[in-house]
Amino acid sequence: MSAEALAKESLSRPSAQAWEAQRRRDKLLLQLRRAGVYALAILIAVWILFPILLIANMAFSTPQDVRAFPKSFFPNPISLDSINFFLSTEGIIRATGNSIFVALLAVVLSSLLAVPGGYAIARYVFPGRDAIRLVMLSVRAFPIVVLAVPLAVIFLQLGLFDQPFTLALMHTALTLPTTVLVISSVFASVPYEFEEAAQVFGCTPLQAFWQVVLPLALPGIAASAILTFVLSWNEVFAAILLTLSNRTLPAHILYNLDKSSDPFKFAAAFVMLVPSMIFIFFIRRYLFNMWGQINK
Repeated sequence: MSAEALAKESLSRPSAQAWEAQRRRDKLLLQLRRAGVYALAILIAVWILFPILLIANMAFSTPQDVRAFPKSFFPNPISLDSINFFLSTEGIIRATGNSIFVALLAVVLSSLLAVPGGYAIARYVFPGRDAIRLVMLSVRAFPIVVLAVPLAVIFLQLGLFDQPFTLALMHTALTLPTTVLVISSVFASVPYEFEEAAQVFGCTPLQAFWQVVLPLALPGIAASAILTFVLSWNEVFAAILLTLSNRTLPAHILYNLDKSSDPFKFAAAFVMLVPSMIFIFFIRRYLFNMWGQINK
């Protein structure tokens, strides 16, 4: 082998070693980054799930175990005494039905109003569009008492006080600004070229919206529906002001909270969690589509 060939080989060997070392460092950094993401996801999951597991543990424990110390991680034995006592309390079943009715009606009304409103804000340029966005955002910043008290007076004058339907209207007014802004941002992320292509192939503007844009925006609409449902289900101040005999579950529980025992409170907390979890479970496939996953 000539001297020139030996020189080239000696020069290429360190470069190959350096490339291999750089490849290993990049792989290590990728693994560390991935491990950090998984660790953060686990911490967030534990932060969210731990209170739910604690509530479920206490709700299915015997009253003696609820008052005992130290607490066990799992109920032993599993007891339905607290749940049965809570559900058999006067007014609980009716209040639960009122809460479900109000929350679902608020979701329907909010979605029906927010979808066309959000689409108009996202797609059309008209005088006052930015002002409308600012006004909607400022309305959401108002304290609930600013809206609830005048509405209570209006409902009393119209003979609509103490009705679940009027409370659903109140919750719709509270959640509609946020829902419109969320859905408008979702529609803005859908390229307008999709609608133009649909119209080129013979669709009317309404058909292009219904068959092309709306399916692509369903994940965002589902997210806004979850937000509306959770806010309506957990809202208590307006429910106390606008209802007396037809109170929702949070208002009814709050009214009886100071007279309740610890097992009753844990059972109430668990029952309050169940409808939201069921609603999120059935609507989760639309949320998964945000990340390109389809879960059937």
